[in-house]
Amino acid sequence: MAKQFLDEAYHLDSAEDTQALYNDWAASYDAETGENGYATPGRLAEALAEHVEDLTAPILDFGCGTGLSGLALKLAGFKTIDGMDPNAEMLAQAEPKGVYRTLTEIDVTDPNPISQGNYATIAAIGVIGTGAAPPETFDLLMNALDRGGIMSFSFNDHAMADASYTTRLDEWVDGGKARLVYSAYGPHLPKRDINSTIYILEKT
Repeated sequence: MAKQFLDEAYHLDSAEDTQALYNDWAASYDAETGENGYATPGRLAEALAEHVEDLTAPILDFGCGTGLSGLALKLAGFKTIDGMDPNAEMLAQAEPKGVYRTLTEIDVTDPNPISQGNYATIAAIGVIGTGAAPPETFDLLMNALDRGGIMSFSFNDHAMADASYTTRLDEWVDGGKARLVYSAYGPHLPKRDINSTIYILEKT
């Protein structure tokens, strides 16, 4: 029986630990998340397609991993998808899926891996949260957008329970720097009884 990584993923203490786990998990990631009913990519992609006027315009799939999020975006109608991820092993699994225009390996220590204004829409599907991308990733992505840009992302139950994540969202919305366009709570990994909230924000 293949090793299961999901339980480990929510108990990582450093970027190095995260990289090591995803290196080991890359080959079996799609199978394990699929067995657990991974629903967030489809939920978010379908909602986002309803709030983006031009589905042919480039969209950034940040933290694209093995490409499950890119597949969901393609199925929802997006035509020009670029992927970024810090893990080369995960990107190696994404490339054969053939859904990305470009795939870029990024350095987790780079404070500005995305040039501001390069994308009008950014998706971070199942990316920002405990054991994955840290809270400051939220600011990084919002700062990469021009006014009117769309940021779509998800917080699973673990992230929702951690104020270091939810306060980033509150600071942007309550401070008038972003407008909440859409949010919905629903299944994330139903076989593990984990849900997620998907969000769509417009930078103001």
